[in-house]
Amino acid sequence: MAATIMWFRQDLRLADHPALTAAAGGPVLPVFIHDTTGPWAYGGAQLWWLGQSLRALAADLAARGAPLLLLQGDATRLIPELAARIGADAVHAARLYEPAARARDEAVHKALAAQGRKLHLHQGVLLHEPHRVRTGQGNPYGVYTPFSRNLFAAGEPPPPLPAPTRLHAVPDAPAGGDFPAPSGPDWWAEFPAHWTPGEAGATARLERFGTPGIRAYPDARNTPGIPGTSGLSPHLRWGEISPRQVWHAARGLGAAGDHTFLKEVLWREFAYHLHWHRPHMPEAPLQPAFADFPWAPDARLLRAWQRGRTGYPIVDAGMRQLWRTGWMHNRVRMIVASFLVKHLLQPWQDGQAWFWDTLVDGDLASNSASWQWVAGCGADAAPYFRVFNPVLQGEKFDPAGAYVRAFIPELATLPDKYAHKPWEAPRPPPGYPPPIIGLSEGRDRALAAYARLKAAA
Repeated sequence: MAATIMWFRQDLRLADHPALTAAAGGPVLPVFIHDTTGPWAYGGAQLWWLGQSLRALAADLAARGAPLLLLQGDATRLIPELAARIGADAVHAARLYEPAARARDEAVHKALAAQGRKLHLHQGVLLHEPHRVRTGQGNPYGVYTPFSRNLFAAGEPPPPLPAPTRLHAVPDAPAGGDFPAPSGPDWWAEFPAHWTPGEAGATARLERFGTPGIRAYPDARNTPGIPGTSGLSPHLRWGEISPRQVWHAARGLGAAGDHTFLKEVLWREFAYHLHWHRPHMPEAPLQPAFADFPWAPDARLLRAWQRGRTGYPIVDAGMRQLWRTGWMHNRVRMIVASFLVKHLLQPWQDGQAWFWDTLVDGDLASNSASWQWVAGCGADAAPYFRVFNPVLQGEKFDPAGAYVRAFIPELATLPDKYAHKPWEAPRPPPGYPPPIIGLSEGRDRALAAYARLKAAA
């Protein structure tokens, strides 16, 4: 029987893996290629996660009899060369949806076809193929609510597939390289205390969240000071667990709240849907008028925001959580993003780039769709004139200041009533900066910029 290549990408798991199931019928060579030739190279936090996840995947594959081959370079060259070297008649992979990945897959397909070999792409990253989800008029969706309503009405996705119990290795497989790793200062040193990358870590996290988490989710998801969210986003981003597994696990618990939880899974689907139909989304506003928005780029303001030194506790706690853990609570992501693009008038692309480099769940579609939503320039966007007040947001969602104190030690002994406005305390805490901009000043600047944009339209 001819050999087969199993090309891992954003699907670093063995269970519910249609591509792996298809490849596992005979001798198989699992391979991961760290391809650095295209745009949007992995950020530092992503590289940390990727290296750890691949170690876990390599161990799982070796235990089943087929070691993982690690390569680095141009996949359009390496995959055809590898197929020719081992005599593989087919390459199996999970379908990807980013423009660069689609172009790469087309190039690999053509190169393999010229050799008389085939590239087989399987669904495994999403619940639904983006090009198949359409409105009643046959158009792509531009608004999330009818999109999610459509997918809920479509019925339950197929049940997850089991992991293969045994794999047959390709004889005399070539030797590979090292696991990917970030470079520079070891700012991710605390990540292992918060995360266990890999399929086993994903499964354990889902099990820990369980019925209590699903039941409490509709309310708890907005409270950053408690573990009210699943924390599955990086596991989904790297494909250590499939959206089908998450969907059926949530449904199987029979807990009230599963609908709200699964709407977040469908927001991820919606982001991919937008990116499929609007490939420029990570770089340019989906609403063309915003290309002329009067931003006021300022390196000092951007740096203060990045380092959690704006003087607004809920913003600074979020940015410090991101730096220390590679992740940020979803409610706080909206607050810090709004503060950057509205109060500080910094381009949303700068915020997106910082998140891309520092998030372990950095996902091109979800990240860009969410930043455009907050900035008011995306599909289904929050209106630009909706400006989150960071003090009111903090008092509403972190009333006792538990989240703020967890990440800002300078405020640890401050009474609750000053937790989100320390400048009003009789003795402002030493070492914590005053507000970088007044709330009214920032809001007025944002609304004035929006007014200028409307006047120019």
